[in-house]
Amino acid sequence: MADIAKLVEELSKLTVMEAAELAKALEEEWGVSAAAAVAVAGPAAGGEAAAAEEQTEFDVILTGDGGKKIQVIKEVRAITGLGLGEAKALVEGAPKPIKEGVNKTEADEIKGKIEAAGGTVELK
Repeated sequence: MADIAKLVEELSKLTVMEAAELAKALEEEWGVSAAAAVAVAGPAAGGEAAAAEEQTEFDVILTGDGGKKIQVIKEVRAITGLGLGEAKALVEGAPKPIKEGVNKTEADEIKGKIEAAGGTVELK
């Protein structure tokens, strides 16, 4: 059996793009979809009580570059710390998550920066 702690350590070193590629590869290998698992687990985990609670964590999703790809790539690099090639791939592959699990203040700040650069963003 694999050493779980070692796997967690190695997975923590992945970039956003590498993690997305890993998720896609696992979905293909296992014949499942991560979105389907979340949809199934969501109602079972919280039910009506979860709907009444205010959302505290947000995913910032880049939906487009608004025709200003270079400016949006620069802003994505500043926000995420990605290299030029990774940031370019993220912007060109939109819709893609820029940051996941951030608080409302940080999500709004990131959204403002991307929109100021010309891009479009969605908060989920």
